[in-house]
Amino acid sequence: MTDLRETPVDRAQTDVRPGGVVGVLAFAGIVAALMQTLVVPLIGDLPRLLHTGADDASWVITATLLAAAVATPVAGRLGDTLGKRTVLLASTVPLIAGSVVCALADSVVPMIVGRGLQGLGMGVVPVGISLLRDVLPPERLGGSIALMSASMGVGGALGLPFSAAVAEHASWRVLFWVAAGLSAAVAVLVHRLVPAGRRHPNPGRFDLPGALGLGAGLVSLLLAVSKGATWGWGSATTLGLFAAAAVVLLAWGLWELRTRDPLVDLRVTARPVVLLTNLASVLVGFSMYAQSLVVPQLLQLPEATGYGLGRSMMEMGLWMAPAGLAMMALAPLGAKLSAARGPKVTLSVGALVISAGYASSLALMGSTWGLLVVTLICNTGVGLAYGAMPALIMGSVPAEETASANSFNTLMRSIGTSVSAAVIGVVLAQMTTTLGAHTLPSEDGFRAALLIGAGVALLAALIAALIPARHTPADDAPAEAPAPRTARAA
Repeated sequence: MTDLRETPVDRAQTDVRPGGVVGVLAFAGIVAALMQTLVVPLIGDLPRLLHTGADDASWVITATLLAAAVATPVAGRLGDTLGKRTVLLASTVPLIAGSVVCALADSVVPMIVGRGLQGLGMGVVPVGISLLRDVLPPERLGGSIALMSASMGVGGALGLPFSAAVAEHASWRVLFWVAAGLSAAVAVLVHRLVPAGRRHPNPGRFDLPGALGLGAGLVSLLLAVSKGATWGWGSATTLGLFAAAAVVLLAWGLWELRTRDPLVDLRVTARPVVLLTNLASVLVGFSMYAQSLVVPQLLQLPEATGYGLGRSMMEMGLWMAPAGLAMMALAPLGAKLSAARGPKVTLSVGALVISAGYASSLALMGSTWGLLVVTLICNTGVGLAYGAMPALIMGSVPAEETASANSFNTLMRSIGTSVSAAVIGVVLAQMTTTLGAHTLPSEDGFRAALLIGAGVALLAALIAALIPARHTPADDAPAEAPAPRTARAA
């Protein structure tokens, strides 16, 4: 296995200021995460603001999810071939453009277009993490990867109270103008302070059929998962999309194995370390998102239910913010654990901490302070796990394919969060109670959702424990000297 501590830094990068690079890339991660939580306070008002129905307004969320799923692996491959700094700069263009389109939107269609453009820029995080391997000295790498990974939690944590405050005291359009300004600041900082990084020495042609096939398969899968509850899980549309996803992704996999210049090198992703890390990533993504769905509802439901805590949207965001900040604060601890015991151990410990957080919620969900403790524990585990995943991936793939492999890992986490939203949504929709004329998720429904999160996190820890600690020489060889793409079967 390629050891991250032994990754050479190109001589052209020796004048890089590590602190500046890490700071810029972490800021880019915070801005990207902010895009995902930007519209949460507006969800209930979107039909009125955009003069449309609730079903059509929900596409404002779905469009970003679908666009990000398609763009992330493409950005990773382009980062390895065109240069990671180039792709980072290119990714800020749809972030800026999408934010401006949303700020000017007065109907649902341009808002959906703008949110889709914002989703196209989400590749900044995995490409930025991969760039760290190319430009940082070995002693700074582990901690910087953990810090960059934790930036997503900070962006999500700060996004809720910020968005709620703006939506409550100013025009909702201000949210998107601020997003456009932050994205422009990322572009300027990347241009001035971030070096180019490593490119694949023999990149070959871009795999357009592979990109189209993966995009079609992912859109079919995630559309069915995210809209299944609305359309009906047994409806012809939902089942047809699941069937289409299975067929298209199978055909895509066969194409990727046969083409000379694949979008995703499935032979690399099949290595035990990469395969098991990606599988654990799906489960960690699931368990991370489950508490993000449950805790805000518990905080905001009326006290008359007997288990709701009656907080406003603004208060909910402020109570959840410390958990995201804790991810950033504890990033160095995860890096030290990975340096001492290996990122496999850090991933296992992180998943166990998430599971423990869910277990504690069964006793603490009755108070605001108790839920704060729950989110602190869960997000501490998420921070440990998210910092370990890129280290495991980048320590097991060729240096010239780190962006592609890391982007694929990010995609696995996104699939986990999408499945989590669907599963937890079904649980809460099926286990309900009534309050006046309103039907609400019941206390037992929330407890069942929390138990599911605990079980999935525990399964992630078990899978992480199975990740091989060492590779055989045969496994190591391609990572040190990747075979020319012309040698692969056509």
